[in-house]
Amino acid sequence: MQSYGWLIDGKSIMSDAPQSSEELEDLLSEPSAAATQAIQQLDGDIIVLGVGGKMGPTLARMAKRADPQRRVIGVSRFTDEDARRKLHSSGVETIACDLLDIDQLSKLPDAANVVHMPVLKFGASDDPSRSWATNCLLAGQVAQKYSQSNIVAFSTGNVYAMVSPETGGCTENDELNPQGEYAMSCFGRERILEHISCNNETRMSIIRLNYACDLRYGVMVDIARSVMAGELIDVSMGYFNTIWQGDANAMTLAAFADATSPPFVINVTGSATLNVRQVSERFAQLFNKNVQLVGDETSQAFLSNASSAHDKYGEPRVNEDRLIEWVADWRLRGGETLNRPTHFQVRDGKF
Repeated sequence: MQSYGWLIDGKSIMSDAPQSSEELEDLLSEPSAAATQAIQQLDGDIIVLGVGGKMGPTLARMAKRADPQRRVIGVSRFTDEDARRKLHSSGVETIACDLLDIDQLSKLPDAANVVHMPVLKFGASDDPSRSWATNCLLAGQVAQKYSQSNIVAFSTGNVYAMVSPETGGCTENDELNPQGEYAMSCFGRERILEHISCNNETRMSIIRLNYACDLRYGVMVDIARSVMAGELIDVSMGYFNTIWQGDANAMTLAAFADATSPPFVINVTGSATLNVRQVSERFAQLFNKNVQLVGDETSQAFLSNASSAHDKYGEPRVNEDRLIEWVADWRLRGGETLNRPTHFQVRDGKF
């Protein structure tokens, strides 16, 4: 591969690379055909719980863009007023609410369609009771309140055991084997949702997401930042999956069309099993840097097979090669980052 040559006077010459945070968020919220079809076939309002997280704002905006006449409501504590203002400007209504406060939760408006996003991952080992309250108890309370609604709820690929890359990743039919407080609490969330779905005939889809990435955070961003800074890169967790956040948003919304009782479960991630060493070396070439790798690649990693999602909702619109190039371009132009490391290297489940 030739060295990086995409910048002229500090501007990207890649025709499709987002040049600003505004362009990036437009791309992240661009609905796919499958998402548009699913949203337009729904009846009633959409409420997005936990909209203030990394994915929430662009997912809510995508739902609104898929059906501009649809009422979309975003719920969060909204510690970031700028995020709330941006949602308003895109036509998304907002409600400030501490979802763990049962009184506040009970006062939320009814909605025929719910996206449940709240999760506590980092710090789960230090404060396990709060992790279980957020990841498990809250999901049950939401499912009871919205028992007559369609619910799409997030889970994680961490509920699976680690497997070798030769397997192609875990499928939805594989046995679950969660390790650590975070993964176990997410496993508990799935079981609670399954119970309530079957008991109340609540239509649900559960999204087992494995590393969404926009250009401001994600595994790709973590690796690119370390390469650019000349830091040592540990390749002990030798492999990973990732998916462009815009595609993760779109597949999540498309899953409304498959909500059933008992819950429909689907893996959401990219098409490729990526090698940490190779991705690091690729960034090193693009940045004209030397890469410093340490550790020995282990034979297993947290890997998911999302072929079912791709068959149903279409292949990711941004593939892994393109995502590497976009991340490199963004980093070289000094694009903003969220400074939220993924800690994808963790192997013992202790986040």
